[in-house]
Amino acid sequence: MSTRNEWPLWEVFIRSRAGLDHKHCGSVHAPDGALALQAARDVYTRRQEGVSIWVVRADQIIASDPGQKAELFDPMEDKVYRHPTFYQLPDDVNHI
Repeated sequence: MSTRNEWPLWEVFIRSRAGLDHKHCGSVHAPDGALALQAARDVYTRRQEGVSIWVVRADQIIASDPGQKAELFDPMEDKVYRHPTFYQLPDDVNHI
């Protein structure tokens, strides 16, 4: 039988009663998704603050490389047509 040290790490995201999005709140170790969900519920929603829980295996998360920030995000700056200052608005339109 597996020991706790061999169980995969799961990242936990909780949606609060007042929120529309899930926020990362921590991690749990569990042998499978069902037990990770139960552990996340027991650990992170003890005060009934959540309405939805997501658990994701940490080894399945793919993140961007901070060293490639320029390649991923800088190309947006040369597309001036995406900025509202590119368009001339009629005088009748004041509140956009």
